[in-house]
Amino acid sequence: MKNKKLLLTCVVALGALGVFAAHDGGPPPYPNFGLPRVEEMMFLILQLGLIIFAARLGGALASFVRLPSILGELAAGIVIGPWALGGIGIGDGLFASGFFHGAELRALAAKGQMFDATSPALYGIATLASIILLFLSGLETNLKMFLRYSFVGTMVGLGGVVVSFLFGDLCAVYLLPQFFDHFASLSQLPLAQAMTKEAPLYMGIMSTATSVGITARILSEKKKMDSEEGVTIMAGAVIDDVLGLIVLAIGNGIIMANHAAAKAGGAAAGMDWDAIGLVALRAFGVWLGATLVGVLAARWIAKFLKAAFKSPVMIATMAFGLALVLAGFFEFMGLAMIIGAYVMGLALSRTDLKHPIQEMLSPVYTFLVPVFFCAMGMMVDVSALCSKPVLIFGGVYTVLAVLAKVLGCMIPSMFCGFNALGGLRVGAGMVPRGEVALIIAGLGLSSGYLTQEIFGIGIMMTLVTTVVAPPALVALFKPKARGVRHPKLSHDGSRSVVFELNTSDVAELMLAKLVAEFREEGFFTSLLSKEDSIWEIAMDDMELSISRDGKTIRCECTPAEEAMVMTAWMEVVSEMNDLGRQISKPIRRDDVDRMLLKEDAVTTRVGRSGIGRYLQGFVMLPKFRATSKKEAIELMVDEIAKACPHHVKNADVATAAVLKREASMPTGLDHGIAVPHGRSPEVNGIAGAVAILDNEGTANGCIPDYETIDNSPVQIIVLTIANSEKQTPYLQLMSFISRALRADEGYKRLLACTTADEMRKFFRSVK
Repeated sequence: MKNKKLLLTCVVALGALGVFAAHDGGPPPYPNFGLPRVEEMMFLILQLGLIIFAARLGGALASFVRLPSILGELAAGIVIGPWALGGIGIGDGLFASGFFHGAELRALAAKGQMFDATSPALYGIATLASIILLFLSGLETNLKMFLRYSFVGTMVGLGGVVVSFLFGDLCAVYLLPQFFDHFASLSQLPLAQAMTKEAPLYMGIMSTATSVGITARILSEKKKMDSEEGVTIMAGAVIDDVLGLIVLAIGNGIIMANHAAAKAGGAAAGMDWDAIGLVALRAFGVWLGATLVGVLAARWIAKFLKAAFKSPVMIATMAFGLALVLAGFFEFMGLAMIIGAYVMGLALSRTDLKHPIQEMLSPVYTFLVPVFFCAMGMMVDVSALCSKPVLIFGGVYTVLAVLAKVLGCMIPSMFCGFNALGGLRVGAGMVPRGEVALIIAGLGLSSGYLTQEIFGIGIMMTLVTTVVAPPALVALFKPKARGVRHPKLSHDGSRSVVFELNTSDVAELMLAKLVAEFREEGFFTSLLSKEDSIWEIAMDDMELSISRDGKTIRCECTPAEEAMVMTAWMEVVSEMNDLGRQISKPIRRDDVDRMLLKEDAVTTRVGRSGIGRYLQGFVMLPKFRATSKKEAIELMVDEIAKACPHHVKNADVATAAVLKREASMPTGLDHGIAVPHGRSPEVNGIAGAVAILDNEGTANGCIPDYETIDNSPVQIIVLTIANSEKQTPYLQLMSFISRALRADEGYKRLLACTTADEMRKFFRSVK
């Protein structure tokens, strides 16, 4: 399976290189530096490798400080881009202007020429990444939540989109001419005409998007995912994204209509509202029609893919191919490609292909999407971003973007039953912008609608809103007061079902099995946050959320659904118990004989040359006495700690590790041989002890509570402890010991030894 995923990743990546290497980039063009095609591709490969490393490192650093990884990926792009480190020349050869031709780009910028900061091939890879990002976003969209909470969610989402668009657009119309001379013409146009110019339109559209992933993490941490505010925010964010894409489609239609009118009427052409209305209506109609057809035909598409292509990797490949085709169709119709990709994902989100597609495309997503965010950061001109006009205007634009979401979402929510506190919570939850805002900004820059300064301002707004929203939302949820005026706003009074497990590893396994149990029952399962293990389970009118926090699994559900949750949990527990019993069945004696006495040239060679030497460092304990298994293990570990203090840092911890392993499955073999063992971080390397029992006065001179597979009394104990965090030949040593004692009745020769030296000679004699 891993090989298939890797193959799919390579095919898509190489396809992107081949398809987009000849792409002209669109206006503004990327400068032609006169390099041969081979050297252009060499630069692309080097740039792509550098971007991957920088993006992953930036994302990891951001996650370490509890920030979304996209912030780190953006910052990494800014740092390595042509306007920063990527523009520093190296030597006098091909890299004299840096990895990203920063010197040439700065020279063109000084002349006032427009250009794209990324090469056509790199721009093509970023475009492909944006398509897969929106395709998977569509797959993750909860269409059921969209419909179930359509009224309150639509009011909140619509309010946020309308107010954000107006604030962003009007901010550009009134303030751009005050800060940037090349936008002075905006102040001379009628307000309606100025609002439909490219830069104001895109600044309005950029501020409409909401990042649901960031908000979902905060709601989960505060245990508010199923609260009135949480449900409303999640539904509103879904509708917000859809409305934002519709606004983008209409905005592109208006720009096309403006260009057509200007071309037909010359410089004196005014606003042709009829043409703009028709184009906007067509854009909305294409989106709505494609969405309806896709949702209605999704079942037949899924059946065809399953019938024609049996392999999950082939099904995922063909589904992504359909997304690419629909993305190209939308671009042909004058809409953005990302809208077509989102529509295809939304259509397939209610089919049983959703999870196989997500699983198979996950490696492609992991490879490409960080490249996209890093490439977006590379387009930011650091010098332009740090100028006084950009900082002042960007600050005003960012503040307005925050206020627009808070007011635009708060006011409609208060009309839908929330009080002022609840409205503020909903508004704050809708503030973070994310990937869609960045994609829109990138489209505007690559199309020539936005300048470097405006693109940088859009990045700044995205960064700031993403950083400030989480602490604001946490602070608003600190008061225990309810956020609604009525006891029940939009759900039936949920309750928490909590399962406490022994360790986080067990909890993670049980959560995966529980989600799989619901999936087998026909429920639609959506992973809202991979980092925080938040799942949403839905079917018909049932909806619940499951999350894991360390070793605790929490399920938010209604009282009517609680019995179903408990039934599913008992099924999972029963299945795991059966599995545990099967694993812990005693090994049959004939199997032990066959496995341990089997001659193996490699094992014999390793035993003579390397493994046997470990036994020479073991503590030899002839005439050892103990009355119970626990006492024997404790005494032997103590002897090891005394003889080898550099090996055992904490005898109590090492003893607990051996006893824990013994409790899970007894280590008594046959012929009176026992091989207790365990691993602990408090052990350096491998250490151990060999004991020959001499229990005078007890039955058979043995330990009564030590079980063996042939019920023989234990007379020989070989205890081994090893480090649990570093690689050691632990299994090879255990195999060597078993073979040494059982081959040619070696245990009898060991029992005949009366001193430690004789015991060591026995192990040295093993061939």
